Amino acid sequence: MEPGEPRQEAAEYYRGHRVPQRLEETLNALFPLRPADLYGEMANYISKFSKAPVICKLVGRKVLDGVGQPTLEVEIHCTVKNYEKRICSAVMSSHSQIPEDALPETARADEKERNESVNTAVEWVNESLNTMLRDLEPTDQSKVDEMLGEYFTKKVEEKKEIQKPEEEATAEVTPALTSCISSATVLPGGKKAAKAGKKAAVAERTIPPAEPVEAALCGSAAIGGASLAVAKAGATINHVPLYFHIALLKHDQDPPKEMTLPLPMVTVLNCEKNSPAKLKLVKEVMLIPPVQLSLRQGIERVLDIQKEMMRLLEPPGKTQSNPPPADGKKGKAHNAGKKAPPQALKRISHLGCLITGCDNLEQPLLLMQTACNNIGLELGTDMYLAINCAAHELMDYVKGKYEILTGTFKSPDEMVDMYVELIKKFPFIIALIDPLRKEDRQQWSNICCALGSKCYLIAEDAATCISKLKIDQNINIPRCSGVVLKYINETKVSDLIEVTGLLDGQRHITILGSPDGESSDDSLVDLAVGLGARFIKLGGLSRGERVTKYNRLLAIEEELAKNRTLREANLEFIAFVEESQPENQLCDVLPPPK
Repeated sequence: MEPGEPRQEAAEYYRGHRVPQRLEETLNALFPLRPADLYGEMANYISKFSKAPVICKLVGRKVLDGVGQPTLEVEIHCTVKNYEKRICSAVMSSHSQIPEDALPETARADEKERNESVNTAVEWVNESLNTMLRDLEPTDQSKVDEMLGEYFTKKVEEKKEIQKPEEEATAEVTPALTSCISSATVLPGGKKAAKAGKKAAVAERTIPPAEPVEAALCGSAAIGGASLAVAKAGATINHVPLYFHIALLKHDQDPPKEMTLPLPMVTVLNCEKNSPAKLKLVKEVMLIPPVQLSLRQGIERVLDIQKEMMRLLEPPGKTQSNPPPADGKKGKAHNAGKKAPPQALKRISHLGCLITGCDNLEQPLLLMQTACNNIGLELGTDMYLAINCAAHELMDYVKGKYEILTGTFKSPDEMVDMYVELIKKFPFIIALIDPLRKEDRQQWSNICCALGSKCYLIAEDAATCISKLKIDQNINIPRCSGVVLKYINETKVSDLIEVTGLLDGQRHITILGSPDGESSDDSLVDLAVGLGARFIKLGGLSRGERVTKYNRLLAIEEELAKNRTLREANLEFIAFVEESQPENQLCDVLPPPK
């Protein structure tokens, strides 16, 4: 090689990459600025000419959630300026459809299944997904989610092929037995089935049978975890907050001029359904601050009410004298002559709130009303209530009725009448979540027509599987004001964006909800803000994995207020009209896919 050849090759190499022009441009741009750290600023300026970061590695690991259950963490590594760099990680929240009063053997089976699913998810991430997503840009969310969706579909088909011979063999052996006990044994919560007989047969004719719970595919959390981790990596690469990155994805990269914070539904009571408590209907009592308050003011007001509730629930002998109720506040008539509030059990629920037992439906509502009155607040003006009824857990399939109190049963039609009277007596209740089973579609239609103009009727249990809301035309979604969406299992960020867009177009509200097995990952808050959710349901103001999300919401409020891009939320109810064809109620929530 001649002496001048390396120099000539270097010159050609750099000219081919336009290095002289880039250096000249950099020097010309920085000279007027005369930065204190010249070389640092030069590095910053030149870095914009570097290649876009690409995914080089996914790491999946088994971690614990807020209640000590195993869950999945997905870590994203990217090649940035020729070096591998850890960008971020996402921890999935676990979701169980096993209710509080489940049989011990059902709970043990659920725990075993959860462990197997997490182990499988870790394997998927570290092997298949690690190879599949390599060299993709983390900012290309749609491409990543498309590939994740295809991978999940392949896994579902593989499972069907494995199960097909087993199902055929089972169908040949026990056809008569299956037809006799299907609605009596497949009960929510794994409750013991009643003996097949005349009463069960009558119940099957009078109420729609419960749809079988579709188990999540073992390992499905790998899909949701990878999608969320990539979204967080995309936000980090673009140097924007995750909520802004999500908003850009939803609005085709058109930056929103203003953003609205979701109103928090703060759980303050978790009503125990086991003996000696008689009330079974109410799972959660939640407070919703008025829109006129800032989020910080609303949270502080909730904490004041919670503190007064704790004082009222102190065991006899420890309670200090009650402070006099504030003058000029309504609602005192409800308190006159009523029984003392329920006594609290001395423990905090996994939802981050106080557990208490009640004997009737009015007790928790009067407790809330008394606590507010004692500190000078009026429900319906200074604070609102929401109730998570979780009615799907209460159906007695032998009687064909809901057991709202121990030994007290109501038919679906009687439930509608009860809710109408409840809202009439307590008009400060502005949201009912799962007031009925998803199968009672006619009653959902009736309650929407009766109460929709003054109260949100929200479906949560019916919207558990988000990925199916946009592809399965026959999914059982009742007529309602809106749905609670949870980021679990195979849900992808693109699924949330598409479903919330469809809900927005149908004037239905979106609530982002926190699963029972919550983790310390606060991404759910950014998702809710970026997607424009009306409410966010995070549980109570205790337990670190829940409080960290409220802190994230407060930080976003402060940031938006500082940037003058914060828009005030609003409460707008939907007036429903009578339906001529109630069987077509799916279209009231989501249009059928094209």
